[in-house]
Amino acid sequence: MQVSRIAAAAAVAGTTVLVLASPALAHVSVQPEGKAAKGGYAVVDFKVPNERDDASTVKLEVNFPAEHPLASVMPEPVPGWDAKVTKSKLDKPLNLHGRQITEVVSKVTWTAAKGGGIKPGFFQKFPVNVGALPEDTDELVFKAIQTYSGGEVVRWIEVQQGAEEPENPAPVLALSAAEEDGHHGAGADDKASAEPSAGTDQAAAHTDAAAGEASQDSTDTTARVLGVVGIVVGVAGVAYGVLAGRRRSA
Repeated sequence: MQVSRIAAAAAVAGTTVLVLASPALAHVSVQPEGKAAKGGYAVVDFKVPNERDDASTVKLEVNFPAEHPLASVMPEPVPGWDAKVTKSKLDKPLNLHGRQITEVVSKVTWTAAKGGGIKPGFFQKFPVNVGALPEDTDELVFKAIQTYSGGEVVRWIEVQQGAEEPENPAPVLALSAAEEDGHHGAGADDKASAEPSAGTDQAAAHTDAAAGEASQDSTDTTARVLGVVGIVVGVAGVAYGVLAGRRRSA
């Protein structure tokens, strides 16, 4: 009887943990594909799970941080979804690759095609290429609004202040330290990583060539020395033979 009570209590506790953990797993979130380095460019995915059993997610609005405007925002096409980019004017222009940017993307809205959307039990990723990422902050907060086919709207806009997570937290993108090669994106990082390898191979080739030349020079020098020594020995032998012949004649 006591064992049964313990098992029942454990089952209730486990169910409670799952119930409490489920909302945390269902949040709209944002994660980079690779690195999101300060001052660089990155592809970030807005991950949207469906929390309802009787409705589909048919719309997602993501608001970009006004306090840290991004000069470049390009959403990747998602099959079955239409993306609308909304821009706004800047009070202070941004400089990007030598030109001034007077307006930036303030919001991207994805709307599912008729009869589509994120079905119950599924999630969808919405990739966006963003940059240049700010260097004066460690994170970016994106406020998102999720709309269901039944008309329900969930606002993921609450910013976490303390240790306790809010009920509807806004997606937060953590930024890593700036790259040492001048804040390039993932593609540039791959290229940069390849270039030192090529340079190393070239350096190795030059070193081998130099070693070969040095070896060849050493061999030539040795040959010359042996040749001179042979000549000297030959001359000495001839002279010795002549002297020996004269002594015999005498």
